[in-house]
Amino acid sequence: MPLDSDVFRVPPGCNAPQQVHITQGDLEGKAVIVSWVTQKAKGSNMVLYWKEHSSKMLKAHGKSKTYKFYHYTSGHIHHCTIRNLEYDTKYYYMVGVGQTERKFWFLTPPKPGPDVPYTFGLIGDLGQSFDSNITLTHYENNPLKGQTILFVGDFSYADTYPNHDNNRWDTWGRFVERSTAYQPWIWTVGNHELDFAPQIGETKPFKPFKHRYHTPHRSSGSTEPFWYSIKRGPAYIIVLASYSAYGKYTPQYMWLEQEFPKVNRTETPWLIVLMHSPWYNSYDYHYMEGETMRVMYEPWFVKNKVDVVFAGHVHGYERSERISNIAYNVVNGICSPVKDLSAPVYITIGDGGNLEGLATIMTEPQPKYSAFREASFGHAIFSIKNRTHAYYGWHRNQDGCAVDGDTMWFFNRIWHPIDDSPDDDS
Repeated sequence: MPLDSDVFRVPPGCNAPQQVHITQGDLEGKAVIVSWVTQKAKGSNMVLYWKEHSSKMLKAHGKSKTYKFYHYTSGHIHHCTIRNLEYDTKYYYMVGVGQTERKFWFLTPPKPGPDVPYTFGLIGDLGQSFDSNITLTHYENNPLKGQTILFVGDFSYADTYPNHDNNRWDTWGRFVERSTAYQPWIWTVGNHELDFAPQIGETKPFKPFKHRYHTPHRSSGSTEPFWYSIKRGPAYIIVLASYSAYGKYTPQYMWLEQEFPKVNRTETPWLIVLMHSPWYNSYDYHYMEGETMRVMYEPWFVKNKVDVVFAGHVHGYERSERISNIAYNVVNGICSPVKDLSAPVYITIGDGGNLEGLATIMTEPQPKYSAFREASFGHAIFSIKNRTHAYYGWHRNQDGCAVDGDTMWFFNRIWHPIDDSPDDDS
């Protein structure tokens, strides 16, 4: 979309906070990280917040910083963590205190538990095209209201503009504010967040992302913001980094090895993994790019009965059967995925609307492990009903907001581990 598009409009007022976004701020769901940018002056780092129907106003203080990228200098990027929130409660909050004040609200999740319903939205590879705007609008208008977005990477695509034009990080932040200011987006890092550009002197990977988007990685024992875990309602969510080292004895490997034993499926029965580069992909685009991570980690996913893995990267949509390929080694020649009811369903949802367009070329014939695939822009909803059942629906941008393009009832791998493959005629 052109820079003068209304979705990129700077909010009115002197040094008004912009690009407001929130994410979970701890492991348990009782904290929120509030982030925003003031362009002209630093302004206040304070967040005022209060419960709905309460006159008691509370304060939290954050920090701000700026960064430079080539010829670009950022505004003042503020991050403030609000802690000790009550579960299942509506809070209002205000930023820009003492100057141009802007007010928003959010809902905290229910206390982690096996049978509390909770609905997640899923978006990947969003960008800032006209299709991106349709995707976000469709998500907002979906009758199955998502309460938190699981975002599987590739934010602004600023690196596709000349010299990684970081002004496009600002426009993207203003574009998504209508959602990110009101419900948490759980961030996954993609390849377009690398911003590694030695040809213009930028040799620190992920610089814009690390300054603009914080994650609660320390609360889960992670050493970097790119991989971490959270509990949210009935779900335990593990976020992995496809573009950070993941081989044996790397920090990410060591962290994940210690993470799975922490998951209590009695408290959080649904185990969800987010990553950017898919492990199973039958498109020609980015084919096999996730293979080395799959070889490293897939046995853990099967052993621990992960329910579903969401990825992006490929600009299309695909859902797998429950399959694994853990029997393969270099000499045995067993290299075809097989049905495995302890394995997750792998869903690629890199179809948010990026300017690079759709991935339209697929490998033929369609592999047996691929249950459904289509090159259309869209978003998805994963609606957990209780410890045994979750409803999943993928929505195309060209359909009505209530129309499902692909659906599946998920049966939990621990509490209801029967075959949940849809019937052939469904």
